[in-house]
This record gives sequence, structure tokens and C-alpha cells, in this order.
Amino acid sequence: MTPSAPAAPSASTLAFVESPVQLLNVLEWAYARPGAQPQLDGVPRQRGRRAGGADLPGPAPRPAGAASSLRIVVLPPTDPMSRGQLRRVAALARDEGHEVRWQEARGSRFAPLKALAALARDVRAARTVVVGDPFSRYVQLLLTLVRAEELVVVDDGTATMEFMAQTARGERLVRWHRVGGGGLPGRIRELAYAPVSATARRRFTPAAHRGHRVEVFSSMPVTAHGGMTLRVNDFAWTRARFGPPRLTRGTDLVGTSLVETGVVDPDRYLDAVRALTLEHGATRYFAHRRESPEKLRALSRATGLEIVRPDLPLELIARRGPVGRTIVSFPSTVVHTLPYALSGTGVTVAVCDVDPAWLTGSASPRARSFLAGVTDTARDVRRLPAQAAPTA
Repeated sequence: MTPSAPAAPSASTLAFVESPVQLLNVLEWAYARPGAQPQLDGVPRQRGRRAGGADLPGPAPRPAGAASSLRIVVLPPTDPMSRGQLRRVAALARDEGHEVRWQEARGSRFAPLKALAALARDVRAARTVVVGDPFSRYVQLLLTLVRAEELVVVDDGTATMEFMAQTARGERLVRWHRVGGGGLPGRIRELAYAPVSATARRRFTPAAHRGHRVEVFSSMPVTAHGGMTLRVNDFAWTRARFGPPRLTRGTDLVGTSLVETGVVDPDRYLDAVRALTLEHGATRYFAHRRESPEKLRALSRATGLEIVRPDLPLELIARRGPVGRTIVSFPSTVVHTLPYALSGTGVTVAVCDVDPAWLTGSASPRARSFLAGVTDTARDVRRLPAQAAPTA
């Protein structure tokens, strides 16, 4: 009988990601650590494609048996677009010399428990744990096992702004667009889960654990509190690895999943995209990975825009190019990240306000002020007024 291979040694740093953006930001965090910009055999890594399509020099192969100090665990969602982007960013992470583990935690009744059992040993052994979504119930469940001295939160988009606000106020962690519901069964689930959620909140509070450090690595306009450490993510890894991009003469629009999350009325959204297309001469629409095919087909028919479904996070797509000289977005993560990623390229990022009249009746009470805050705090962007709804 062939003996089984020994288990891989536990990495000192363990990261959990559930989206392509989270994985990209883990790469940025690893690159930004003092003295930790990835090199191998003294050769800096360069990977990607120039704007014209030529390959950049790739990294030398990692020596056989070499261990990565950073192990990234991908907990993929079920939708195909997110999974495809995650696989491509995971390939970039492996090129950087990081170890990547793909762990299914969804899709069946017992998948979460199986994943928890498979990860428990590594979680307990890690000295630093990096998470991309502090609102994730699965991540919060993993945090009950964490013994690490250091906990790091990297951006999962603008949700970081709400995370910092809620932890500062000592509130339970709830996504800004979530509306309470589910009736009695939902309330029972919330009560049963309350101890896990409370433990997660304490993990994110350095004062609650002596010798416990919490770092937030973010591109968002947030302020540290309660003993947290804040470091700015300026997309140095992305700028070092890709571009600068070739610029086109047109304008690109960036899609949003505000319709899919129930915040914005789909007809009002279509009207706004049509108006922006006409006003700015837009030719391409970069779809959010969660936008539905039906919605995108309707947008294409109504506007004539070329619908682009990116295979990587938009920060990487824009940096590789080609990209429009102007990029127009609704309030979203990219109005904070693209000015960093495209610094020095001559690209103008513009943000269009969301008119309160666009919001659905089921939008959370927090939605209006949160979206306004995303726009008002964006740096180095051009602000556009909300597109007026057409008259009947």
C-alpha cells in the first residue's frame, strides 16, 4: 500500500476570501507589507499583459518543496461569473508564490460543516488571519476558532465603510442594504446565530482581547478606532504588475448590482444608463459580475452599448487597458479604487448620484444616506448630478 502524503504544514498567515475583489486586495496587502514585496531568487515578480497584448516577463518557478508563508483559502460563491473571476485571480496569486486552496463551502446542506472541519486545524494554528468580508456568516463562524494574535480586514468594497461605522458604534454587523424579514423562522435563526455574531464583533475589537491586534487595509475613506490600525491600500501591486493602459477616445460606463440587491428600481436604472450614454457618448458597459443576463440584454437593446463581462476585477481590467479616457460609475467601490489603480494615466473617473426617487419600496432605510456617503467621500473623481427620470 502506498503511504499517504503528509499533511501540508500550516501557514503562519491564513486568508479567507469569497469574491474576486477580496482576493485582489489580499494580494495588495501581501505586497504592501514592509519588506514583503514578493521576490524569488532576488528577481522581482512581473506578471500580466501590456496594453498591446504582449506578455510581461513571468516569475521564476518556485523551488520544489518551498512553503508559502501566506495560504489563501477561497470559499467560492455558486454563481459562475464570480467563480470564473476567482479562478483567474487565484492564478495570479499562485504566480506571486502564494499557496491557494479552493474550498467549497456552499451548494449542499452539509458543505459548510465539511468545510469547517477541513479548515479547523489551519485556523487554530495561524498567527495572522486575513478576512475579506466581516459580514459573512461563514467567516464569522470561522472566527470562533481563531487564536491568532493578529486579525486583518481587507476591503470587500464599500461594505468596509459600514463595517467601520458599526464597530465604532458597537452595533451588530448587518449589511447596509439588508432589510429585516423572514417572519418567525428568520427571527429564530437570528437568535440562534447571535452568540456567533457577538464573538465576531469582539474579535474585531482589539480592546476586548489583550495582545490582540486588528488591522484594516482599505481604499475606503474610513477612520480607525478602538485600537485598530489602518493602512491605505493604494493598489501598488496592480500598478507594478499591469499597464499603463492604452486610452481610447470614448467613455466607459461601469455597471452596478443595485438592482439585483433590491435597492434601485430596474426601469429607473435603465433610464439613467440610457441618459448617461447619450450625454457622454459612452460605447461600452462593464457589467458587474452579479448583474443578470436579462437586465444586460435590456440595457444593450435600449442603449446600443457593448456589454463587457470582465474576467477579472475592474481595477485590473482598467489597468491593463484599453480603457476610455472617462469612466462613469454609479456610487460603488470603483469610485474609490480606480483613482488609485489609474493614478498618473490621465483617466478621469466620474460618479453619478443616485436619485432617491430611484430607490425601491423595499430598500433599507440606510440605503439613501449610505449611497450619498459613497459619492461624497470619493477622492479625485468628477461628480455628476443624478439623471432626471423621464416625464410620463
